[in-house]
Amino acid sequence: MDSKRLYDQVMTIFGTVMVFFYLGLGYILLFTTLFSYVDITLRVMFSFPLFLYGLYRGVSSYRKIKEYFFDK
Repeated sequence: MDSKRLYDQVMTIFGTVMVFFYLGLGYILLFTTLFSYVDITLRVMFSFPLFLYGLYRGVSSYRKIKEYFFDK
């Protein structure tokens, strides 16, 4: 296994972990009382792009996982 492929696989795993971070942070901002002192408008303004970016990164990570882990 060459080092570039190993690097790509590690970065793909890191990108997948970041997907869960973005989606989780968006969920925490919008649906929990942890940030209840922040106005709901601001929470929606920050959480909606986090959800969208998390979904975008999820699709991108899925494609990379398919490429780097299952293609020979």
